[in-house]
Amino acid sequence: MKTARRRNRYRSHLQRRRPGRCRYDRSLKGGITMRNDTVMVIGTGQMGSGIAQVCAQAGYNVYMHDVSAEQIQKGMKRVSDQLVKQAEKGKMPHQDVKQIYQRLSPSASLEDAGEAFLIIEAAVEQMDIKKEIFKRLDDITGHSAILASNTSSLSITELASVTNKPQNVIGMHFMNPVPVMELVEVIRGLETSDQTYETVVAAAEKLNKVPIEVHDFPGFISNRILMPMINEAVFALYEGIAEKESIDGIMKLGMNHPMGPLALADLIGLDTCLYIMETLHKGFGDDKYRPCPLLKQYVSAGRLGKKTGKGFYTYEAT
Repeated sequence: MKTARRRNRYRSHLQRRRPGRCRYDRSLKGGITMRNDTVMVIGTGQMGSGIAQVCAQAGYNVYMHDVSAEQIQKGMKRVSDQLVKQAEKGKMPHQDVKQIYQRLSPSASLEDAGEAFLIIEAAVEQMDIKKEIFKRLDDITGHSAILASNTSSLSITELASVTNKPQNVIGMHFMNPVPVMELVEVIRGLETSDQTYETVVAAAEKLNKVPIEVHDFPGFISNRILMPMINEAVFALYEGIAEKESIDGIMKLGMNHPMGPLALADLIGLDTCLYIMETLHKGFGDDKYRPCPLLKQYVSAGRLGKKTGKGFYTYEAT
């Protein structure tokens, strides 16, 4: 009920008409048939596996693709573990776990994207890597397939420029952890069509998410506001104003944040935080976005946060 109320609240942000049902051209390259019930997620890390999970829970068949079979299996195990936890907490019937998991398929070949009506890229937050993926997808997919990026800061217009169908390219920025967080920032590039936007909004709502449109500027809204706050918290630690526990405690108790900024940075990944700050600094040319030297030092040392076991805090292996 809470999610439904929030969705209704934000419908005023989505003024364009939404189709009741999506239809797609099924004439694709190589005789491959695109299916309206199939999604591919590229990247099976924390974000990608979360996106794959919510897609499978919504009834989509999902290809999980990554650079190695080992990474794919880790991602699929992450989804399986999360589904089991949800069932154990009473958030879903135990019998649903197997049914949802069976909608996931490991994909060692990007060619499988030809079967998907929606491809969601969730690779590392680096423009050159994402561009290469979108170039390959452009050759593999037909003219109706939607190419979405889960980028948290990079230009959708620039990503779209390497394809021959920029009207089909859009941003779908999910929040971490994906199964829990309701928001999806929807970012239209300069050439993104109304049909692509409407289809993505409908897909996000099917995932039980609240899609909110923002314009294509560095960091969009979420990270343009969040990352400078995290960066300032790192500066406070760097300058010795307070210990990490005190910084996080003040923001939790004084600002009613569920998690302190330094713990949140560890959850996001310090490398991701640094890359977003560098994107903001370069994109706006304003030194208020200058990454803290301590953040750079931690990333150089391989202290990336929870995913490596050590960032601002130390984490036990799970």
